[in-house]
Amino acid sequence: MDLSFDDRVAVVTGAGGGLGRAHALELGRRGAKVVVNDMGTSLSGDGVERDRAAIVVKEIEALGGTAVADTNSIATEEGGRSVIETAVAAFGRVDIVVNNAGILRDKTFHNTGPDDVDPVLDVHLKGAFNVTRPAWSLFRDQGFGRVVVTSSSAGFFGNFGQASYASAKLGLVGLIKVLAIEGRKYNITANAIGPVAMTRMTSGFDNPLADYLDPALVSSAVAFLCHESCELSGEVLSAGGGRVARVFIGVTRGYLKGDLTAEDIRDHLDEVFDDTGYQVPGNSMEEMNLLASMLGK
Repeated sequence: MDLSFDDRVAVVTGAGGGLGRAHALELGRRGAKVVVNDMGTSLSGDGVERDRAAIVVKEIEALGGTAVADTNSIATEEGGRSVIETAVAAFGRVDIVVNNAGILRDKTFHNTGPDDVDPVLDVHLKGAFNVTRPAWSLFRDQGFGRVVVTSSSAGFFGNFGQASYASAKLGLVGLIKVLAIEGRKYNITANAIGPVAMTRMTSGFDNPLADYLDPALVSSAVAFLCHESCELSGEVLSAGGGRVARVFIGVTRGYLKGDLTAEDIRDHLDEVFDDTGYQVPGNSMEEMNLLASMLGK
């Protein structure tokens, strides 16, 4: 049975092109009513094409779907709230938030300044807060909600010249981990994707796999995570080129000594890094439980 989103309302930020557009089209063709949010900015965050959202709305309508455009900036609390208000005014509710909007200000760390950090954090990380927070109270009241954030392998593993971008992207993983815990009793899930796709954000990279990296292949993972039947929460999926994989943060059993010294760590690094029997804690207290078990407490 196909996954349907009939009677669901989805907000997709940064949906005027690339991944966001693909997500909006996928959800729209599956029956969701979609709020297409996009300011029409360049990669660095400057306004250049104000009608990008409206164009995607027309594409969704051509597929037989329903959508409205929204051009609010999600980089401010007021703008994020306005996006959710657009959804409620148009469709009466919100069920899904896909935090996809992002900009780039790539520089080596040595040359990175506040103008390269603050705008990136404002859009990627704070933007997710600004849009999700007003939706969260609606999710709690209706006993249902789905949150998906767009993270990145740059955040998981690092990438040259992307200190601000990587910091924002890994911050989003911390956000969904907390939302997953707090949303559990309200039937709200929160997950992240690490997309691998050819978009204008990645067009400057010489990628031999470019022909295989259609953004729509990432949207399949987003649609799955947004569906009411998906029970995953607090998870990170790498998606691209038709492949889906789990990305996770684990902890080794490690080395324990009551009067631990720096020299002890130096001499027992093999045990510290031995990933045999590693664990993936469900929250920060579960790592404390691992320590307690080793201490016999």
